[in-house]
Amino acid sequence: MTTPVRNYLAADFAPTELPAIEAVLAELNSRELPDADALEGWCRDYSEVCACMAEEAARRFVDHTCHTEDEAITARYMEWVEEIAPVLKERCFQLDQRLSESPHLDQLDAGEFSMWIRSVRNSNELFRTENIPLETEDTKLESNYDKMIGAMTVEFDGETRTLPFMGRVLEETDRDRREQAFRAIWDRVLEDGDRIDEIFDRQLELRQQMAVNAGFDEYRALRFRKLERFDYTPEDCLEFHASIEAVAVPLVRKRLERRREQLGLEKLRPWDTAVDPHGRAPLRPFEGGDALIHGCRRMFQQVDPALGEHFQILMDHDLLDLESRPGKAPGGYQYSFQETRRPFIFMNAAGLQRDVETLLHEGGHAFHSIESNHHSLLFNRGYPIEFAEVASMSMELLAAPHLGEFYGSEEEVRRARIDHLEGILSIFPWVAMIDGFQHWLYTHPGHSRDERRAAWLGLMDRFSTDIVDWTGLEEVRASRWKRQSHLFGVPFYYVEYAIAQIGSLQVWKNYQEDPAAAVSQYRHGLSLGNTRPLPELFSGAGIRFDFSEGNLRELLTLVDAEIESLENPTSVA
Repeated sequence: MTTPVRNYLAADFAPTELPAIEAVLAELNSRELPDADALEGWCRDYSEVCACMAEEAARRFVDHTCHTEDEAITARYMEWVEEIAPVLKERCFQLDQRLSESPHLDQLDAGEFSMWIRSVRNSNELFRTENIPLETEDTKLESNYDKMIGAMTVEFDGETRTLPFMGRVLEETDRDRREQAFRAIWDRVLEDGDRIDEIFDRQLELRQQMAVNAGFDEYRALRFRKLERFDYTPEDCLEFHASIEAVAVPLVRKRLERRREQLGLEKLRPWDTAVDPHGRAPLRPFEGGDALIHGCRRMFQQVDPALGEHFQILMDHDLLDLESRPGKAPGGYQYSFQETRRPFIFMNAAGLQRDVETLLHEGGHAFHSIESNHHSLLFNRGYPIEFAEVASMSMELLAAPHLGEFYGSEEEVRRARIDHLEGILSIFPWVAMIDGFQHWLYTHPGHSRDERRAAWLGLMDRFSTDIVDWTGLEEVRASRWKRQSHLFGVPFYYVEYAIAQIGSLQVWKNYQEDPAAAVSQYRHGLSLGNTRPLPELFSGAGIRFDFSEGNLRELLTLVDAEIESLENPTSVA
């Protein structure tokens, strides 16, 4: 994969100064488009410009999340957010209008242009100039949240530790230390609890005003349109929540009850849910980022040699920042540099099994980026979030049998796989909580903090079980949502995880029946990029876009059966 040759922009053009950027956009806006050939050429030039701008924005964002404490880097990022991005939004809206209003639009190749045209028309209908400063302020508040969470450390064992690192202690067999770690983490989060609420209060106000400006009564309706959820509705999501309550919650309860019995406890406490239930030492698959990188590289290679080669690209071009350290933003992500057509992976590894799972997950996103980068139009190199997460979650499942790259015994591999599969069961209720919370938040504009707290606790009651005892931790339980960064940065982005998990479980089911065919279908689906509607992308990967209760029950029953088989392996003569 090489850096694409520019056909329109000068080779030395750098989108770092607003006047130069505006000059390029002005030329596009003033160009005559007398026929379909001229329109197509203009579209390709516009796509090239957007890719250049997207890469500059991505690099500034990545630098900021990697070094939130660096004032110069933060200043460059905020320059983009506050000064350049608002102008770009307005200028690009003008260009999108030209595209959607062209009399030659229907003469463009439907296979290449139809999804882009649909998206542009949707964006044009939603665009409001008065929302630009509101969106800018919302992004700045998200940055403040990231910086606040990224700066959180605790003193433990005489050392300053990041919150991701403290996750290691929650896996230790010493129950008192687990409790100390849990309380230390949440004491630190709650110390800034009011500040987090202040940020979120303002974001809710901004988002509601954006909705009103765009002609909607509440933000949910606007956000569904902005996320281009053309293939399902808010009501479908609420029905999905009910299916999760009926199917997933009982299975999670079963697993927690088994854990309680194995630990010999009357009640599980929150610090008992990550420790090995048989009292074995925590899984420590690696120490240091290099070991994580090379182990996952070998796992990808075993799933498919081409995927191993894809991951080598990230290794060769310094496209990985994996280890936890003070000053990094929380969480993990994969970001695409659109002009050079290369993916970047960010995470906060601390030597845990879930770090392996995270890199497998983000690796799946990176493979999606690489498999779709052959499309000439920037828009077609993207993909809807619901299918993007199929790419990542499928890779966790397909690579899991190869965890021997990190562990020296089959017992450890089985432990890791059981933990992962139990996590799949438990993600469904958590998604229902986070997504249900957002449905409530944005359909109750102007609510108080007390009302918000009550709504969250109601969802906790609905999708949790009585096996985990939160006595004395009421404030922690009421504040768990405050560590979910999606609420602050990408509103309504969460139900996608559950929809995509259903897709990934179908890929996994196909893989069990025919590994080579399943991987081939998976890669074909990724290669489609954003050129098909969501159900057709699923179909392209050999799976169905179906999050009905029946499909959910069939797939989670398979997960439960796989856990049982790993817990009770049969000996081979």
